[in-house]
Amino acid sequence: MSRATVRAAESRKEWLQNMGSGDQSMDLPSRGLVVGRERAAARAMLKGAGYTDEDLSRPLIGIANTWIETMPCNLGLRALAADVKRGIREAGGTPMEFNTIAVSDGVAMGTQGMKASLISREVIADSIELVCRGHLLDGVVALVGCDKTIPGAAMALARLDLPGCLLYGGAIQPGKFRGQDVTIIDVFEAIGKAEAGTISDQELHDLEDVACPGAGACGGQFTANTMAMAVELLGLAPLQTGGVPATDAAKPEVAAEVGRQVVAMVRDGRRPSTYLTEASFTNAIAGVMASGGSTNAVLHLLAIAHEADVPLHIDDFDAISRRTPWLADLRPGGRFNAVDLTRAGGVALMARRLLEHGLLRGEAGTCTGETLAVAANSAEARWPELGGQEVVRSVPSPLSETGGTVILHGPLAPEGAVVKVAGHQWRLHTGPARTFDSEEAAMAAVSARQVATGDVVVIRYEGPRGGPGMREMLGVTGALVGQGLGDSVALLTDGRFSGATHGLMVGHIAPEAAVGGPISLVEDADLITIDVEQRSISLAVSDADLEMRRARWRPPSIQPKPGVFSRYASLVGSAAQGAVLDSGLREARPGA
Repeated sequence: MSRATVRAAESRKEWLQNMGSGDQSMDLPSRGLVVGRERAAARAMLKGAGYTDEDLSRPLIGIANTWIETMPCNLGLRALAADVKRGIREAGGTPMEFNTIAVSDGVAMGTQGMKASLISREVIADSIELVCRGHLLDGVVALVGCDKTIPGAAMALARLDLPGCLLYGGAIQPGKFRGQDVTIIDVFEAIGKAEAGTISDQELHDLEDVACPGAGACGGQFTANTMAMAVELLGLAPLQTGGVPATDAAKPEVAAEVGRQVVAMVRDGRRPSTYLTEASFTNAIAGVMASGGSTNAVLHLLAIAHEADVPLHIDDFDAISRRTPWLADLRPGGRFNAVDLTRAGGVALMARRLLEHGLLRGEAGTCTGETLAVAANSAEARWPELGGQEVVRSVPSPLSETGGTVILHGPLAPEGAVVKVAGHQWRLHTGPARTFDSEEAAMAAVSARQVATGDVVVIRYEGPRGGPGMREMLGVTGALVGQGLGDSVALLTDGRFSGATHGLMVGHIAPEAAVGGPISLVEDADLITIDVEQRSISLAVSDADLEMRRARWRPPSIQPKPGVFSRYASLVGSAAQGAVLDSGLREARPGA
């Protein structure tokens, strides 16, 4: 029997001695559900589901599972839940698994289905909240994988303020194609190569057969792995748990240990409000910048901070980026995949690098009760730095002196815009606008080879409200790269970009076109200047001409059918504030 199992058994024995079937001294929410004569009917129902009196005497721990068969990213979570349950039971808790949803960005990309992706973040958060509140659960473990499941679950934990944590299912192993490691981004870019005639359709098919060899989320520092790193540095996930790949032999024991830890969180009353602080968000942002991570982290960390009532502004990302070096040589801007980072020493190695130079707030708390500094240093024994590794640079010898993402402002983006700079040195571009009012229109022009070197592709009416749902443009950007235009054609949009996107691609333009933002007034051939060093994005059109255009502009007749899309479009706020549904309402609440 392992030392961890012995400790868990002792903890469980102590818990049960303290708890007792009718003891409410622990002040757990579930006692109001299962204790007392008047709760006999509830107990009868739960016994019908297989629970015993002993089960109901323990803390009830929810397992929010985003398992789904529509993608590899979350495919392993059904099996992983069994290991989390094992750990919860060993520590004296009773697991109660329930489901929420997931939408695959990679599968839906380039279709109308992609509009559901960001909207799913809100549904995930709401559904976890409803189950936990409806069943008076004492704690929760959220099993997450693809992009929106991570921030959605994090938003729910912050909102509920229940003891608990996230467990990321882990990255996919890279595929092998002609002796090289490949990931899904290679397929998206190969589509452009096939359209350009540089590879055949058969070669494209052969690549798609091997790019995703099994369970796990997309293998570069794309959105899923970026957010998995961010929530560990934020404190909402135990350090190093997410870095273990989905199919690694160590993953089941990692899951069991998380189950044991969440029971300890309940026992100690350790809630997110005790450690989600300004320092925590600073750490998460620094990790995104140092890893060259996805621009979607801006949107999601703003939303999580909103739920946690922690002040966070879009310009905070730029301030942190200016002082944080880019250290991790990870795709899409670098050479290595997520599994290579784990072998090199993982997130803990990244954290130690940054802590040594005062670039993280080591005093920030975490869900396990340790400070981030203690957690990072104690992880070194199990996750030492691999000798000779080239994945994570030292601070004195970075890939770049500043972080991988910057925030732009200017006449085209008064509220802000986001651009990833990791992996390219393109910092200044002026070119004529090629305007498109949908992703499909832009993709058709790119596929028809109608976009030329030097152009600035403008894709609008794809924002949170205009889409609705703020689609990612990986299909367009991947095709441009595949056609050899990735270093000569800029793109800007009020939509989003995949974490796999690279090049001079400006997203999250706010205000968006659908609400009359300046991007709605751009016309073909207008000269647009993107100046990364000056953090500006401007339009060479006079104020008088813009006013005449504004007078002619009419809101688009985008009327989603009644349902979730329509409700979302009517409630969602600006991307510059995280595209949350109650943006601006908090100030109006009595007593707020």
